[in-house]
Amino acid sequence: QDAVLKGCNLYYRSPREVHVVLGNEACDLDSMVSALALAFFLAKTSAESKAAFIPVLNIPRSDFPLRTESTFLLREQGIPENSLVFRDEIDLVALHKAGLLSLTLVDHHVLPSRDAVLEEAVVEVLDHRPLERERGPPCKVTAELVGSCATLVTERILQGPAQVLDRKTAALLHGTIVLDCVNMAPEAGKVTPKDDHYASLLESQFPDLSSRNAIFEALQKAKFDVSGLTTDQMLRKDLKALSGKRASIAISAIYVNLPVFLDRHGLEEELHSFCQQEGYDLLVAMTISFNESNEPFRQIAVYSTRTDLREAVCQALERSTDPSLHLSPLESRYSTLRAYHQGTVTASRKKVLPILKGFLKDWDKTKGAEGRRPEADGGAPKDPPKPHRLGDDLVDDDTVLPPTPMNSLVDECPLDRGLPKLSSEALFERFDRLTATRAIPEESSEKK
Repeated sequence: QDAVLKGCNLYYRSPREVHVVLGNEACDLDSMVSALALAFFLAKTSAESKAAFIPVLNIPRSDFPLRTESTFLLREQGIPENSLVFRDEIDLVALHKAGLLSLTLVDHHVLPSRDAVLEEAVVEVLDHRPLERERGPPCKVTAELVGSCATLVTERILQGPAQVLDRKTAALLHGTIVLDCVNMAPEAGKVTPKDDHYASLLESQFPDLSSRNAIFEALQKAKFDVSGLTTDQMLRKDLKALSGKRASIAISAIYVNLPVFLDRHGLEEELHSFCQQEGYDLLVAMTISFNESNEPFRQIAVYSTRTDLREAVCQALERSTDPSLHLSPLESRYSTLRAYHQGTVTASRKKVLPILKGFLKDWDKTKGAEGRRPEADGGAPKDPPKPHRLGDDLVDDDTVLPPTPMNSLVDECPLDRGLPKLSSEALFERFDRLTATRAIPEESSEKK
């Protein structure tokens, strides 16, 4: 009999098990490559299994262009975007309810609350951060404090049958380890002996891999290349959010010089549209750039159509002593936006966030009914807006060393954006295409 899984458009003439390898919801390069590489390995080494091994990128497809370092590396390795499966294209809950889902988590080990129903489907975990919860048998757990989850995936692959690892997968893993470990620089405090060991093994097996310096510089350049992004995408690329009872604040890292960003055509309208669509009352844009002497400098912009809120936030930032930001005004053509040069270069976003959190607490206490958010008159406060991407990045670092993402969990389910659109045939066809793009070049090189 046909089994129809309602709400995800998956139709099976005979029910087929699906083993999904799922990265975290930040879906940075480490998460993406770990999912792709491990799923590829499992598909190659699990001949006795009847399951289809599918790597799923844990973001909506529409957010993928924001991961500029990921799109760059896949493009460099000839892996087409249309071969990838995104979280809004597959209904994991429906598969689980049908008894067809097994789940391996990479680069995280705790599912957000909205995915709690999937916990019992988890059969394996590979993560490189301290465990927040224990998982008993039969779930297999590999957790080690290394610089990159891709290191653990590389270890797993190299411990398997010989000849499984191909050059494309090796290049993906190698580039990811090098980026996450900040080009293996000890002073960055990211790299461990195991990271260096497996990066070296990849280099010895595939001597034509790009040098560490070359791939690191290329990925760094791609990571901060926002030239092809819209204003909305730039704001969502590296976004954190804070919410109180009467106000919600977005804090975006912007990877261009602030005056350049402020000169974008139609900026005020686009900022208004972004805040209105996402439910933010105020936006703080933080930048870090480098002058001709390669010295870093920081700038801040505060935008809101609510004059009282905008002025109050500006006062909180200007008057802060822990830390003191040493703000000096910059010219702004918009009445809804105030811009500053930040004299304290070491005051990263990590250090500005507590200032804004403290402000929201005071705002909730001291602002009366006049300060309520529009929805407050209707009853319970609105749920806090969900950031599209969480991560500690260059704007978060207290040093001037290049960044490496450090992913956090967020209570967000990309399925909230709509029903998946893939049929089962299309789903399996995509993974077949993905494996084909890796196999063909390997065969060609053997013929040569």
